[in-house]
Formats: sequence, C-alpha cells, structure tokens
Amino acid sequence: MTLESATARVVPERCFHIRWKGMLIDGEPDPAAAGGFSESHICWCVLTQNCMGPDGQVVGEDICNFSRGCFVEC
Repeated sequence: MTLESATARVVPERCFHIRWKGMLIDGEPDPAAAGGFSESHICWCVLTQNCMGPDGQVVGEDICNFSRGCFVEC
C-alpha cells in the first residue's frame, strides 16, 4: 500500500466515558464504510447509561471532548 492510497481518520480526544456498540463486538471493520468506520453508531455515556451526558448534552464521538465540563481524559 502506498502512502497516497492509505486513508486515515483523525479522531479528536474523546471522553473516557463514551461507549458505542462497535466497542463490544468482535469483528473486522467494513472496508466499504468511510475509513472502515460506521458514522451511524449510537453512543452513550457510562455515567448516565443513556445518550445524554451528565451535563445534559447529547453524547457523541466528536462532541464528547475537552470542551465539556464532564470530560475525563482517556
């Protein structure tokens, strides 16, 4: 594989408490998906056990970061 054909997905720092289904299954990523990663996964917080964080905001891979008061670094 050449550097030109390689694709990389840059993921910002995310909270230690965020979870999604892909973390709990043992399987290979689908290469047909963008970057081998499904953008349609549903995230939840282990502190609240639902899709809303302790700060009352929605949980998401790109939004559960250092900008939120409940953020805990991995």
